[in-house]
Amino acid sequence: MYTRFKLLLLLCICIHTYSCKNEKQPSSEEEDETITFSVPVEYYKLDNGLKVILSQDDTSPTALVAAYYNIGFRNEPKDRTGFAHLFEHMMFQGSNNLGKLEFIQLVQKNGGVLNGSTRFDFTNYFEIVPAHKLETMLWAEADRMKGLNITQDNLTNQQGVVKNEVKVNVLNQPYGGFPWLDMPQYANTNWYNAHNFYGDLEDLDAANLEDVDSFFKTFYAPNNAAISVVGNFDMETTKAWIEKYFGSIPASELPATPDISEPRQEEQKEFVKDDPLANKPAIAIAYHMPERNTPEYYAMGLLDQILVQGDNALLAQKLEKEKGYTSNVGGGINYLGNMFNYKGPMLWMYNLTYDTDTSRESVLTAIDEVMASIRTNVTQEMIDNAIIKMRSSLYGNLSGGLGRADLLCSFALFDDNPGRINTLEDEFKKITPEIISKTIEEYLREGNRTILTVNPLLAASNNTQP
Repeated sequence: MYTRFKLLLLLCICIHTYSCKNEKQPSSEEEDETITFSVPVEYYKLDNGLKVILSQDDTSPTALVAAYYNIGFRNEPKDRTGFAHLFEHMMFQGSNNLGKLEFIQLVQKNGGVLNGSTRFDFTNYFEIVPAHKLETMLWAEADRMKGLNITQDNLTNQQGVVKNEVKVNVLNQPYGGFPWLDMPQYANTNWYNAHNFYGDLEDLDAANLEDVDSFFKTFYAPNNAAISVVGNFDMETTKAWIEKYFGSIPASELPATPDISEPRQEEQKEFVKDDPLANKPAIAIAYHMPERNTPEYYAMGLLDQILVQGDNALLAQKLEKEKGYTSNVGGGINYLGNMFNYKGPMLWMYNLTYDTDTSRESVLTAIDEVMASIRTNVTQEMIDNAIIKMRSSLYGNLSGGLGRADLLCSFALFDDNPGRINTLEDEFKKITPEIISKTIEEYLREGNRTILTVNPLLAASNNTQP
């Protein structure tokens, strides 16, 4: 809904220091023990199937309400690419008791901020408000879960908004869609993982009121959703409000879950994308991830820290410090979120731009040197350092209401277990050099790799200028 600047501002607002009273306080006998961090989690379900997660934090007089629906880019209707994202916009166009844009005004006039987003496996909405306005936000979220104001005018208007967003963010931008939108289409083979989820302009135009109404009644139902409340609130009072406003909303008959699996990639794939607006070549490299919640999955999280994250990452050291090919190597697991808030197949990926006088072959040779060295050179010390980096990133995210709500709702939707939020560090600590080696052998092999190169047509045209 809003600009990236506003979202970044929101993230800064909602991240604050977590009170030490939620941590284990060491006694005099335990002063040398590591202090553990535990997120309070109260989890239950309403009779209509709605998953509810409550997490108290009284360090700030605010409350956050997050509503997550188990529908995202992957399983939107075929021939309606971009429909899940289009529908996210429709959720702000009015409901049973709130007219067009009145939801937004209700939050803002009560001193709050809000946003929504569409990801691979969910669509989410959240509001952060002064704590005494929590009931109002629960009522408003329930109101639009009960029913939307679906009109042709609203649909036509939002089709235009989304189409313009595609043009601004992808079609008319240098490196537009690279690699977050492009790579899944090249590396994956299953349509659900490989289609243009931002939306083909013709598909966006083809969406009609019947599509919207059917989509809402099917997927925006309590038995396909999770809500979390994070912040300063009374537990029993909040439970009563949730039952009052959400309890009577009927469940829907959900369709069969589509097969979103990916076959094992056996041979390396290479592609070139011409970009008329780019002035430098760029390269992205992706590998298919292990299945979620396996030892190899956690091992890949640590390999991401070792290879890509931070100035001491091996690829950054090689490509930035030693070779000087680029000023920034970026990457990670799940470019549209993090390694925890997705369900289906995923890519681990990294990308960089480089000067036109540097050859693609030189860049790949340097990368291959790093990948060859890590096969025989992962020590326990490297793993321990990666865990420290992972722990810092994870708990920095959990200290803010939005980051915590995101994982609580994701784990409720995908695993029926939001308590997983308190076991993640332990899972990383189980990883040994042997597991790392096994993971490298299977998942960082050349046959599992996809290489996408941007051909900068603007650079080529500039070189021909007299």
